[in-house]
Amino acid sequence: MGQKYVYLFSEGSGAMGDLLGRKGANLADMISLGLPVPYGFTITTEACRRFYDEGKQIHPLISSQIEDGLATLEQITGKAIGHPTRPLLVSVRSGSSISMPGMMDTILNLGINDKTAESLAYQTNQPAFAYDSYRRFIQMFASIVLDVDSSLFEEELLRMKDIAGVTRDSDLDADHLADLINRYKKIVSEETGHCFPQDPIEQLMKATGAVFDSWYNQRAMIYRRIHKIPEHLGTAVTIQEMVFGNAGVNSGTGIAFTRHPSTGEASLFGEFLLNAQGEDIVAGIRTPSPLSLLQDNMPVVYAQLKKTAHKLENHYRDMQDIEFTVENSRLFLLQTRAAKRTAEAAIKVTVDMANEGLISRDEALLRINPSNLSPLLQYTIDPHSVLDLLGTGLGASSGAATGIIVFDAEEAERLHRTGLSVILVRPETTPEDIHGMVASDGVLTIRGGVTSHAAVVARDLGKPSVVGCESFTVDLEERRLHAGDRTLNEGDVITICGSSGQVINGEAPLVPPRFSDEFKTLLQWARDRKTLPVLASVNSPREADLSRRMGAEGVGLCRTEQMFKDPHRLGIVTKMMLAHSAYERRKYLNQLIPIQKDDFCGIFRAMEGKPVTIRLIDPPLHEFLPNAEVLSLEIERARVAGDTGELKQKIALLERIQILHESNPAFGHRGCRLGITYPEIYECQTRAIAEAALDLKREGIHVYPRIIVPLLSHTNEMLAVRVNVLNTLEQVYTQYCDRMDIPIGAFMELPRACLTADRIVEYADFFVYGTNDLTQSTYGFSRDDAEGKYLAYYLDHKILQDNPFVVLDQEGVGQLIKIGIEKGRSKRPGLKIGVCGDHTSEQQSVLFFQNEGLDFISSLPHRIPMSLLSAAQAAIHTEKAPVPTTKQK
Repeated sequence: MGQKYVYLFSEGSGAMGDLLGRKGANLADMISLGLPVPYGFTITTEACRRFYDEGKQIHPLISSQIEDGLATLEQITGKAIGHPTRPLLVSVRSGSSISMPGMMDTILNLGINDKTAESLAYQTNQPAFAYDSYRRFIQMFASIVLDVDSSLFEEELLRMKDIAGVTRDSDLDADHLADLINRYKKIVSEETGHCFPQDPIEQLMKATGAVFDSWYNQRAMIYRRIHKIPEHLGTAVTIQEMVFGNAGVNSGTGIAFTRHPSTGEASLFGEFLLNAQGEDIVAGIRTPSPLSLLQDNMPVVYAQLKKTAHKLENHYRDMQDIEFTVENSRLFLLQTRAAKRTAEAAIKVTVDMANEGLISRDEALLRINPSNLSPLLQYTIDPHSVLDLLGTGLGASSGAATGIIVFDAEEAERLHRTGLSVILVRPETTPEDIHGMVASDGVLTIRGGVTSHAAVVARDLGKPSVVGCESFTVDLEERRLHAGDRTLNEGDVITICGSSGQVINGEAPLVPPRFSDEFKTLLQWARDRKTLPVLASVNSPREADLSRRMGAEGVGLCRTEQMFKDPHRLGIVTKMMLAHSAYERRKYLNQLIPIQKDDFCGIFRAMEGKPVTIRLIDPPLHEFLPNAEVLSLEIERARVAGDTGELKQKIALLERIQILHESNPAFGHRGCRLGITYPEIYECQTRAIAEAALDLKREGIHVYPRIIVPLLSHTNEMLAVRVNVLNTLEQVYTQYCDRMDIPIGAFMELPRACLTADRIVEYADFFVYGTNDLTQSTYGFSRDDAEGKYLAYYLDHKILQDNPFVVLDQEGVGQLIKIGIEKGRSKRPGLKIGVCGDHTSEQQSVLFFQNEGLDFISSLPHRIPMSLLSAAQAAIHTEKAPVPTTKQK
């Protein structure tokens, strides 16, 4: 008999998601629960993989099993595919083991042809319904399977509605629809050179092959890359008896969420269209009504839907997204899946379900992806500001975004690469727009509801979205947006609010985020559950105060060079860098000491009782020196103006800049190299740190400063800086007639430092790994150049699986960290080791740090919630699957 590739719904189960896809497994589950599901069968993901192994051909064994499954479906339904009097029509849908909403293609009404359309019209006594189903099938099949441009059919549909004098598809009568069918078939013949296929078996096999083939279309590959979905999974195909939401006034189609996908409110939410088929909602072709329309028109059906939704949520212990159809007042469920939701809704739903006892707190913590918290940590529109409101649509995905108007996905992607923020504006989005949606800061559509493609994908991507702005019109040819009597052109700036649905002209004022009670609860659960301390990487007292309120347990990194980027301080630093002698440098350093001391006092106060690690200055010189090109222009102006005094001064300045110029400033005269060649710089910084700490100690404030030495590559560098720092500390202790313990550590950000950690630890009291620079130096990548030029190509073509500046490279950079830990603790078993960098909020990276026995992670203030959640998840995973670590015994 051979391998089984086709499973009837009654043969499957919810545990077979890898084989049947999530959709097929859930349909099997719903059948077992006794829910009203149209019957059918699923073609497995293994069949998809074999399709590619066979050179994109359906193997005869699989074809035979599909026909057997179809025969069984005919027996159960009492209908037959292609039968002249009792025709069976089916839907063809895809579904991988991981939900990919809007990424794959659906074909409805398969099996209809010239004869069965006539039969359906006669049997139902509704010719308009029959011909409407046929014309839909021709368009879907032709665009998905035969690769005919869908806009050709849309143009004919619009032309026919103009002829009929109607605005809605459902208002076309049978004669208009029959004429439209003939026009559609003519398009297919002209575009393909073949007549539209009439044989239902041929239709089915071609549709199945097209669904398999779509696994590697552009939008699917982009979606998988974004969500790190493996390529090898393949998609299953579900074949299901058609039920008709376009069968008249007692029919319709809808999507229901068991809780609100934008807010998480625990009540049934969704949209419904009377006399329509499912794709009308998903594709945003018509703007639907709230579910209250179903409740008003068919209260019995609504009550059944509500009861069923509650049953499904309890069964899956998660919020569900349910597709349903009502045919002549009978409810049918087409699929259910875990609902995509905004970050705000995800947190509320998860916390509420834990409080309801539906899931445990650990499960609640594991359900939230830390990276999905990002939209909640961004600024939103100031509710008290005066706005130039263009109009209001439906808020579909929370958050605010400002950008220039762009009307197509390709232009959005191009402008994004230049660093511009864009808002993608479309009549409605389709799966073909996915790359533009990824590149955009927000999405605005004229049509569609909060369950349309634009809304679902934007929520999944964590981007603000406003849909259904029907008071607007888009002219794609002229590239203009008409909002009432106002016209905006491509390139004009707008702001959208995905929470309120507002569309605002220009750039709207923003305010810091406010956290919901559920968000605060989740973070408290994370703090209680984690075992790895989360510290903050800050540059100012304000950031330290914010970090403490966010839950930081100290400062893991204070980058002192960042304190001088303020324009009032930058001039002094620049003069200090340009100084010709130690005497001249000290003159400017003496101006900086009180400024730095004041900053350190503020940070120590904010972090009272907590450790504060301060990195001695590590300035890439080019960031603090005047621009040579600008200076050359100023010299030319002074020469033309005949200002000899200014000319002489600027020429001397340019000569000094040229002497200090570095070909590769990332690995130039910076870090400890600067502190060793100009020891007075580190002396002054050490003095400011020690004096600030001792001043606060006199006030009774408990401070725990720590000094760290940057960009080390050799133990002798560590020794040289340590001697300088200790001598300076002794001078301050003598001056104050007081002392305190200020450990001196090594900042491990170069491969040689990791490989010789057993030598460096002789003069270092602790280690902190800087994963950003360690990644750069290990790969030989300049991050700015890599991310701006070739890294995207590397990711697209699988040269690299992940961006190493986002997800820690455990095979390379991770091994260097492990070597450093082992070597450092072999000489000093109690050595404290921490890590800072962008990786400290990424869940897989944090799990690595947890397993390797690090003592803390340090994160930027706005990423602390992500780090807290990642640390809690790491603690849970470590308990479930203990991993041997290099942590000291």
